[in-house]
Amino acid sequence: MAEVLIIMGSDSDLPEMAEAAKVLESLSIDFDLTVVSAHRTPDRMYTYAKEAHSKGYKCIIAGAGGAAHLPGMVASITSLPVIGVPIKSSNMSGLDSLYSIVQMPPGIPVATMAINGAKNAGLFAAKILATSNSDIIVRLAKYTETMEKQVLEKAAKLEQNGFKDYLENSI
Repeated sequence: MAEVLIIMGSDSDLPEMAEAAKVLESLSIDFDLTVVSAHRTPDRMYTYAKEAHSKGYKCIIAGAGGAAHLPGMVASITSLPVIGVPIKSSNMSGLDSLYSIVQMPPGIPVATMAINGAKNAGLFAAKILATSNSDIIVRLAKYTETMEKQVLEKAAKLEQNGFKDYLENSI
C-alpha cells in the first residue's frame, strides 16, 4: 500500500515532481503519483485530500506552479502533513509559486521546499515516515552515506587532477 501521495497541478510539473518519486523509489517507499489541479479539477482535489488518510497515505507531496494553490488547498482539507513544492514558472521564475505556497494563514501549515525542490520533498516525506519505521531510518542513513562517498570521491578527483582538468572532464 502506498504511503505517500504525490500530486501536481499539471503534467508539465512531472519532470520536477519525478525527482520526489525517484527518491522514494530509491528508499523502497511506495507512493502514488497523479495530476490534481486545484483550479481545473476542484472536485478531484477535494476527494483526494479528503480520502487520503483513509486510503493509508501518511503524507502528501503537492507540487504546483504559477498561482500554486494546490498544496494549501489540500492542507486545508486533510489532517495529513502536506509538503509543498513550488515549480519554477516562466513568468516569475517560481517566486509566484513559492509565495503562494509559503504564505499560508495560521492553522493551515504547509512544509514548503525550495523552488523545484521535489527531491528534498521526497526526502522529507521519507523522514516523516521514518518517525514510525526503523527500516526507513536505516535506508536514509545509507542514502546519506552514499552522498558523502560521492562528495569525497569528487573532492579527491579535483584535488588530484586540478580544477582545469576536473572541469574539462567532469561536465
